[in-house]
Amino acid sequence: MGSLGLAVTSMAAAKPTPSLASSPSLGLSNEKSFASLHSSDFLETSTSRASFRLEISHHRRLPAELRWKPSAATLSGPVVAVAKPEPVKIMISGAPASGKGTQCELIKKKYGLVHISAGDLLRAEIAAGTENGKRAKEYMEKGMLVPDEIVVMMVNGRLLQPDAQENGWLLDGYPRSLSQAAALEDLGIRPDLFILLDVSEEVLIERVVGRRLDPVTGKIYHLKYSPPENEEIAARLTQRFDDTEEKIKLRLKTHRQNVEAVLSIYKDVIFKVNGDAPIEDVFAEIDKALSSVLEKKLRTDSSSMAAGMTS
Repeated sequence: MGSLGLAVTSMAAAKPTPSLASSPSLGLSNEKSFASLHSSDFLETSTSRASFRLEISHHRRLPAELRWKPSAATLSGPVVAVAKPEPVKIMISGAPASGKGTQCELIKKKYGLVHISAGDLLRAEIAAGTENGKRAKEYMEKGMLVPDEIVVMMVNGRLLQPDAQENGWLLDGYPRSLSQAAALEDLGIRPDLFILLDVSEEVLIERVVGRRLDPVTGKIYHLKYSPPENEEIAARLTQRFDDTEEKIKLRLKTHRQNVEAVLSIYKDVIFKVNGDAPIEDVFAEIDKALSSVLEKKLRTDSSSMAAGMTS
């Protein structure tokens, strides 16, 4: 998906196009404004004083149902400008084993949003030797948590990069605390939608305890839901040290405490999804919510553009 781009360029007065100016089916005459349709992507309207060219560009990421299509009403009446909607900004949160990683991949694939994980970003900045990366590494080497202000600056810098500004972003698992959320608010960073994957503790524990890692390929298996293909692979699988019932319960308790504080800031944009459901059902719900956000942005920006052209 993507956005609907609009460019309106003032040009010198042009002569009426005979084929359309004289067409009774369009209800146009030489004394009135008329339209000349040169292709499915270009529309020109002319008056006695000026000519305007309206360029419509279709991008792959915009779904077919949201793409602007010229109709008979559009051609016979005034042209309503369609604005380019602001990029979509999404935050997604979920407990360990909630399926957040899978849903992020599906969202990124369909909507073309820039996927940003604070953990991945932190590791990348350390590897690149950036100033923030060097500061973060000092804390990590001492066994200390990286201060919020360092991570927030990393996240803010990434969100300001051209690809995120143009295509929109999907911020994965961040913010995780009230202080982090407040810091993002102070920087003017706020999502259009905060997706919360709500999974029961019983299901989460089952998912975590049954996880296994193939140290050769790096692939994650689950003894019940995604078992290894053969005995050879099964024999070499390992379990993460913290994928035990005791440790996952502690992690879930910490997660619940943190997420409740974060939700207090985003309560007006929260979209809660039942993460116990199958993957495709979870994504279907998320997909509907994101489509609704896009459609609302498109309507709002189109109205603003139309108002600006008539004022």
